[in-house]
Amino acid sequence: MDGLVDLSGFVRPREDGLNELDFAVEGMTCAACIVDIEQALKKMTGVRQARVNYTNHRLAIAYDGAALDPAEAVETLRRIGYRVHPFEVAQAEERDKEEARYLLRCLAVAGFAAMNVMLLSVSVWSGDAGDMASETRDLFHWISALIALPAAAFAGRPFFVSAFAALKRRALNMDVPISLGVILALAMSVYETIHHARHAYYDSALMLLFFLLCGRYLEQTMRRRTRAVAGNLAALRSPLANLLSADGAVTQVATARLKPGALVLVRPGDRVPVDGTVVKGTSEIDESIVTGETRYRRIGPGAEVLAGTLNFSGALHVSVRAAGVGSFIDEIERLLESAAGAKSRFVGIADRASRIYAPVVHITALATAIGWMSAGASAHDAIVTAIAVLIITCPCALALAVPAVHVVSSGALFQSGVLLNGDHALERLAEVDVVVFDKTGTLTTPEPRVANAEEIPAAIFERAARLARASKHPLARALVDMRGLGLVADGAREEPGAGVLAMLDGVEARLGSAVFCGLDADGVRARAEAQQASAICYRRGDETAIFLLRQTLRLDAAQVVTALRDAGYAVEILSGDSAVATADVARALGVEAAQGDARPSDKLARLEALRAAGRKPLMVGDGFNDAPALKAAYASISPITGADVAQACADALFLGERLQPVADALAIARKSRRLMRENLFMAVAYNMIAVPLAVTGYVTPLIAALAMSGSSLLVTVNALRAARGGILGLMGDEQAAESGAPAITTTPQSHTKDVAA
Repeated sequence: MDGLVDLSGFVRPREDGLNELDFAVEGMTCAACIVDIEQALKKMTGVRQARVNYTNHRLAIAYDGAALDPAEAVETLRRIGYRVHPFEVAQAEERDKEEARYLLRCLAVAGFAAMNVMLLSVSVWSGDAGDMASETRDLFHWISALIALPAAAFAGRPFFVSAFAALKRRALNMDVPISLGVILALAMSVYETIHHARHAYYDSALMLLFFLLCGRYLEQTMRRRTRAVAGNLAALRSPLANLLSADGAVTQVATARLKPGALVLVRPGDRVPVDGTVVKGTSEIDESIVTGETRYRRIGPGAEVLAGTLNFSGALHVSVRAAGVGSFIDEIERLLESAAGAKSRFVGIADRASRIYAPVVHITALATAIGWMSAGASAHDAIVTAIAVLIITCPCALALAVPAVHVVSSGALFQSGVLLNGDHALERLAEVDVVVFDKTGTLTTPEPRVANAEEIPAAIFERAARLARASKHPLARALVDMRGLGLVADGAREEPGAGVLAMLDGVEARLGSAVFCGLDADGVRARAEAQQASAICYRRGDETAIFLLRQTLRLDAAQVVTALRDAGYAVEILSGDSAVATADVARALGVEAAQGDARPSDKLARLEALRAAGRKPLMVGDGFNDAPALKAAYASISPITGADVAQACADALFLGERLQPVADALAIARKSRRLMRENLFMAVAYNMIAVPLAVTGYVTPLIAALAMSGSSLLVTVNALRAARGGILGLMGDEQAAESGAPAITTTPQSHTKDVAA
């Protein structure tokens, strides 16, 4: 980072005395770059830990502040070809968008140029079979050169710049052989054109760039999706807090400056900025980010509150226990980072592959050239053969083997109501053997519904709905959702924390708490607790009603859970809701392994225990509190109605109010895994056959490009089979037997089963 002077504002002190600093890294193009960066930093005095997250290009270092100036680390990385910036979400997102636009421009140029040069090449090939004059052929070659050379210079920059940086630091990455093959192919094409040769290879170079840019753009697009995690967490933080002084004056200060014991004011509608204890005031708190529970919790003096929760109705005075570091949101961020590291084995595989691939390709091409010249061939023939080797060993087929299936399967999953949201999601879903469900909003509907609607006369229900339509309270919305659009009470007035009132046909009507409606509060509370539901009361003169609201099981929850068990999957429930409510749902679904009152760390511990035992759990959850578990699980799915951070952490999202897409995702993933293996086998077989032919001189660069394109086409056509059959249904017994897992079948459920939320 040129001109960097002071990084102190971005440093985070740790409890062990070390400092932490996060950077956004520019210039990483493959997994080999991770090794370069981490090894370079670990050699520096004072650096205790350096970890690169390739997914979001984030570098985290822990260092001894007395032994290292972080600006020295920045300079070290600059010398080996990487620019770094202090990691800030907004800037990282903007740099990511700019990189996407840059790659898209390169892709467009390569594609446009390749199409035009290919048209000229087809004319040359056709003319060679007929009576085309050599002068006409040379003219077509020169026109191709005028198109290809500037287009390749522009479109190839992502590879050329990366390869040059790798060579500067005396290293190899996958962009080096790619760049070398393209440059040599273009140089040889110019040489052949000058000497009136029959063949030139401009189209080969451009096609090579086009295919590789497609893969790089898709990879970058996938990485951009993960940026939402930090943004969603940041949205829950309150950067400013209202500090109360001893004389009652309110001063707005940075939350990070608050000390334990300080007193802050939390107004209605504000998020609680700190973890602390209520010392004055009563209110209702939305703790759905903690427990996943949509019912508000009534709190008063002595109640504990957590950062990120939403204060709904009354003003609160809160004594600070933790602000910033050590708060609930800080714990969630730490757990997310830890869980994300558990998937780094995929980065390790890519790292090893890239380190092996690059030198093998270069050695093979060099050995080919030396061998041919040793056998008496001319330098021209030896170089042409070496270029053919470089091109034919291009990893296009290997690179497309998995992404092609991924794209086609994504379309099949979309038709089943499933959206993929992460790398390697299909591979992991195919290997799942345990399905762990969150309860609230996952097994149950995300929004509460009126559970006793059949007990309330339609006329009374409609009058209550007229009041509810004038309210912003989420429980009132449940009445509106059930009755639909309609009349709104004229002159309705909402009293925060109490309810809404209006005149209906000349009689005052109220909708809200029992006290607000003049009903027996203890009796209403007892009835609601007995039904484990929330209550909204209604009164109009002598006309009264009590609406009990709670979440209900998704329509097909019982059938899907039964089908999963019959298919050999173990099924568990982990919920932040009460043990009693969780046990009720477990009984309704026939699930024996169920745990309630589970905090994020409890869920994470259970999933880590399953993985330590050799199991591969799928986590299905929707809440903020599920985010670490979704990251830590072998695979994860979240409903589209879930919290933003849960969606960002999940490998896949499912649409609608049924759980059937979860079963569909597992079935389609198994089929996709089989197709991926077939594609990888074909790609390896292609190289085993094609490389020896190229080395022995039976393949020209032109044929090498066609063979490379043909292998890519072959794996793509095979990938299209992922879209055939089993879209809305699930794969049959034969496919299941091939995948090593039984088939899943379900029968739609025609009724809703009420259970406690």
